[in-house]
Amino acid sequence: MNWLRTFMRERYGSDRLSIFLIILFIILNFTGNLLKMPVFALIGYIPLAISIYRILSKNITRRRMENYKFVMFMDSFTAWFKKASNNITIRIRDAKTHRYFSCPACKAQLRVPKGKGTIIITCPKCKTEFKKKT
Repeated sequence: MNWLRTFMRERYGSDRLSIFLIILFIILNFTGNLLKMPVFALIGYIPLAISIYRILSKNITRRRMENYKFVMFMDSFTAWFKKASNNITIRIRDAKTHRYFSCPACKAQLRVPKGKGTIIITCPKCKTEFKKKT
């Protein structure tokens, strides 16, 4: 095992992007074999080759920058997904007592109590007034 330690001494190693690429390889390869489409299996080797190249690379600053950009993209994507799923659960929970409308001017989401008949709704952001039936 000492030879492996000396071999990897000045190399980058694995990170989140490399692990993502390996998982992508597994998914593409599995899908290609399952659907009997060897094209997916062959395309799956591209992320595997990139991942191995990144792991064995000696250009550490470049690999760190690639991983940083990937992590920032994935974190923003997961934050958006969590926010969207949280909004959906809140809407489901409030479905019996409230209705949601979007402002025609600024597209802001407005929550209005149900059962009030036709009312004039004023957007708190842009002060636009519009009529809706609750």
